[in-house]
Amino acid sequence: MAGEISALEEAFRKFAIHGDTRATGKEMHGKNWSKLCKDCHVIDGKNVTITDVDIVFSKIKGKSSRTITFEQFKEALQELSKKRFKDKSDEEAIQEMYKLIEGKAPIISGVTKAISSPTVSRLTDTSKFTGSHKERFDPSGKGKGKAGREDLVDASGYVSGYKHAGTYDHKVQ
Repeated sequence: MAGEISALEEAFRKFAIHGDTRATGKEMHGKNWSKLCKDCHVIDGKNVTITDVDIVFSKIKGKSSRTITFEQFKEALQELSKKRFKDKSDEEAIQEMYKLIEGKAPIISGVTKAISSPTVSRLTDTSKFTGSHKERFDPSGKGKGKAGREDLVDASGYVSGYKHAGTYDHKVQ
């Protein structure tokens, strides 16, 4: 029994410190409680919903507190296990709930997806840029760096934009 509890406590600590650099792992915020319930499939969409999870958290935590301890966490799981596993006895339900959570850690891969909408592609396609922004990129779409951002002085002696620059010597001969 003690081995199961330690695996449960390990999962509690992993979720408690997730996303918070100052967290000690002894207390869990409501945000991390919701994440634990989603990632460990405590929320099944029928018997237990996100709303149920939030209500149980509010009921278990103290009035002035914003976090729950490991003992309160176990109380919350007991409350949710009655809803999640209605057909089982209280003891079997809590064991099933512990099995869902033990050894799990927060899922962080695949959380943010890259969006490839027409709007974003239009804004990032350098071939469609006009005006001064067009000058910052070469034809392949690679940035020119400092040359594209600053007006570099042309010391050739010709006016900028003059098409026949450098042809004077040919004409004089």
